[in-house]
Amino acid sequence: MPVILRYKGYALFFYSSEGFPREPMHIHVRGNGGDAKIWLEPEIMVASSAAIPAKKLRELISLVREQRELFIEAWKGYFDE
Repeated sequence: MPVILRYKGYALFFYSSEGFPREPMHIHVRGNGGDAKIWLEPEIMVASSAAIPAKKLRELISLVREQRELFIEAWKGYFDE
């Protein structure tokens, strides 16, 4: 489970085994009792979310938008794409 970024008590990561066939690029967010899955492609969009307040989720989505290239590079580097 490579953690790519930590932000205000949240870890942003992907799993080292993302299924077969592998799901499209996405990032998981976990912390402060909540979690979410956010697609990186074709556009940034919440796939699922639990126990993250709406305001905090919007903040996390903004962070993912700002750091999208970092997450994509990490994904491609890890999965050899």
